[in-house]
Amino acid sequence: MSPHVSRRQFLRLTGVLAAAAGVSAGLAACAPDDNSSSGGQTTGEGGGGTAAEDGTIHAAISYELGTNGYDPMTTTAALTIAANWHTLEALTEMDPATGETHVALAAEKLDSGDETTVDVTLREGATFHDGSPVTADDVVFSFERVMDEANQSLYASFIPFIESVEAKDDTTVTFTLSNPTGLFADRLSVVKIVPRAVVEADATAFDAVPTGSGPYRMTDNGGTSKVVRFERHDDYNGPRPARAATMEWQIIPDASTRINSIQSGSTQAIDSVPYLNIEQLESTSQVESIQGFGLLFAMFNNHESNKFADVRARQAFLYGIDMDRVLETAMHGQATAATSFLQKEHPNYQEAATVYTYDEAKAKQLFEEAGVTSLRLLCTDHDWVKNCTPLIQESLSNLGISVDFTERKSSDVYNTIDGNPESYDVVIAPGDPSVFGNDPDLLMRWWYAGDTWTDTRMHWKGTDSYNRVQELLDAGVTATDADVAQDSWNQLFDLLSEEVPLYPLFHRKAPTAWNGDTLVDFQPISLTGLSFVDVGTTE
Repeated sequence: MSPHVSRRQFLRLTGVLAAAAGVSAGLAACAPDDNSSSGGQTTGEGGGGTAAEDGTIHAAISYELGTNGYDPMTTTAALTIAANWHTLEALTEMDPATGETHVALAAEKLDSGDETTVDVTLREGATFHDGSPVTADDVVFSFERVMDEANQSLYASFIPFIESVEAKDDTTVTFTLSNPTGLFADRLSVVKIVPRAVVEADATAFDAVPTGSGPYRMTDNGGTSKVVRFERHDDYNGPRPARAATMEWQIIPDASTRINSIQSGSTQAIDSVPYLNIEQLESTSQVESIQGFGLLFAMFNNHESNKFADVRARQAFLYGIDMDRVLETAMHGQATAATSFLQKEHPNYQEAATVYTYDEAKAKQLFEEAGVTSLRLLCTDHDWVKNCTPLIQESLSNLGISVDFTERKSSDVYNTIDGNPESYDVVIAPGDPSVFGNDPDLLMRWWYAGDTWTDTRMHWKGTDSYNRVQELLDAGVTATDADVAQDSWNQLFDLLSEEVPLYPLFHRKAPTAWNGDTLVDFQPISLTGLSFVDVGTTE
């Protein structure tokens, strides 16, 4: 890969920085650029010639289906989220490649961010895949099902400032906020708008193959075929129309099979290129690693009955990992050890009060003080994670800690631990909530607010540190001044680095390979998955 930054890379980077640089100045969502594709005839810097109207995009994605299907109220799996970028719409959307927010189902402009009552008008003529119009009632239904505590939606924690949503008329929705916030326009993107009639008629069927208003319609969810298929939504009238007639995404968790697919030409793009194979693929494909927030984390069982309820045990674990060896041997320099909750490249980064570097003596002392001589380590089996976890186990074993090491599919890991405080001591897994947004509040709320992670999984809810984190999160999200918000976030970075109920081990780059001759305007992303929003193909 060239060490120089191209104009396209520079524009993408500055877009990400602008989108993430603290509290927004107002609530106006950006309209699409004038030179955006309008149906497959525009050629951009991504190359590949002119997009064919009847073309098919072929891809391979490394992540499998999650346990909750495709319903945007519940799904958190990389594959399903990436699919939903193409089939569903929110009032605003975040571009997966640039990080910029643009209008989607909302009209071009939103009201000022100084108000606690905001009217949003829907895009005229927007329809769902079944031909029914998108109405204000559908918007109200979509938000209320996320906000309903009985549904236990993780997404509710991203919109704590929304008190109510009401239909003003058929095409206008009124949001009542608990407080003014500069994050409103960006956060509208986390709630996808779904057809009330379809969901209420058969929620299970909707979860399997969702009906949305996006540029593509899903025709096969990949559950049996292992190929997720899409076709163009011909009645789509939004800012990012489908530039290919169909898409086929092969679900290929096995890295070697995924590499063979692009080398043989059966796919045009693959995500999660193994770091060892980057140089190999550069001879036949375009390959680029994009630094992002995506991380490998350690999550501790904070239940009062568990030995890791003692903060000294949690800190000992982090001091006890030879991270330099992990990064050099397993990640081949494609990741950076965590020095804060955010990666160093993030515009809101500040080094945390506590930075964990390998310290054998300190780790042994803290483990001894906490009375820890053994632990149960449960790890996911993603290909790049599997390169790291044996080295982590080895570091801990070298400290004299007996490690019961178990490796399972991601879905099996969470099925094992959810609601079961006796099932584990430490979990090692990847995570990347930046698929929903890139501001610090959202990234922290993913793990440290709501019940699923804090209560059901890490059993941390109700502790003094949990309560303090909630206070600081609330202070940040209610701030309309960027400096005030940043101060709250800096305090959070310090507190989380000291208490570490769940904490990043490192932030990694996401390597993507693609065929630059056949894909038109394709951009690799720092997020898990692949995006073909506004991308065409010559084939």
